[in-house]
Amino acid sequence: MKNLTFANGDKLPILGLGTWKSKPGEVKQAVLWAIEAGYRHIDAAAIYQNEEEVGQGIAEAIKSGLVKREELFVTSKLWNNSHKYEDIQPALEKTLSDLGLDYLDLYLVHWPIAFKRGIGFAKTRDEFYTYLDVPLTQTWEGMQAVKKAGLTRHIGVSNFNQEKLREVMSIGGQIPEMNQVEMHPYLPQKYLVQFCIENGILMTAYSPLGSPDSRNESHANDPVLLKDPVIDIIAKKHNASMGQILIAWSIARDIAVIPKSVNQGRIKENLKAASIKLDQNDMMELDDIGVDFRFINGKFFTGAESPYKLSDLFE
Repeated sequence: MKNLTFANGDKLPILGLGTWKSKPGEVKQAVLWAIEAGYRHIDAAAIYQNEEEVGQGIAEAIKSGLVKREELFVTSKLWNNSHKYEDIQPALEKTLSDLGLDYLDLYLVHWPIAFKRGIGFAKTRDEFYTYLDVPLTQTWEGMQAVKKAGLTRHIGVSNFNQEKLREVMSIGGQIPEMNQVEMHPYLPQKYLVQFCIENGILMTAYSPLGSPDSRNESHANDPVLLKDPVIDIIAKKHNASMGQILIAWSIARDIAVIPKSVNQGRIKENLKAASIKLDQNDMMELDDIGVDFRFINGKFFTGAESPYKLSDLFE
């Protein structure tokens, strides 16, 4: 499988298993199946509330001799309620304890939004911090400190636009090594990708299939990537599933991709996408797909009670 390479030479397998919205009772088995199938990159986060079980899957795979710890690349994320400098190391230590690991391979600031300590999801104005209360630069200094302490090999961000990336880069020291954002043919993020390439920041695509398990009443009218006729034609051409084409699209762009699944057959199918080679014509067709849509729209962080605006999140 193709790898992405960090500045120090460390490798990140380009295709990983996402665990967002993988329910407890399912995710341990999904992690085990993934490692059995050949995945070596697992993406987790504290707010997914399943890291203990993700850790159990990793531990079982290591115990059974399927894999060694150093062969795995494990990512997790700092939640919004731990952005103050002094809260970052305890948050990471809790994640490491839950995952049963001594270190992470990559730790990301999950969103450029800060809540007060102990708040899972801020709903009222007094549950939020502002950028004056907790500047992103303070959070980034804390991230650099946990890297120096050896708790994580690499540090980065998630859901950061160019302006926010520039802000944390302005303080000097370690620049973000990764930016994980929603990305698929309906949201190719061309300008952000170009900015990250120019600044030596690797990228990971989340919700690469268009977040099909987010469909509810408020998303009933969203377009459906997995029903798009352009993707269907390309899938038939390659004798592949539409999901595999969407995963292969990110890989062709040298962008890591983390499809989530708890289905053993789908986990294996997704991994096979790494061997699909999309040609120039396929990429042009996907480039001209004619739909522009963001599935994870950030409105849950920018309501009437929030001090944040959508422009704090997205370009």
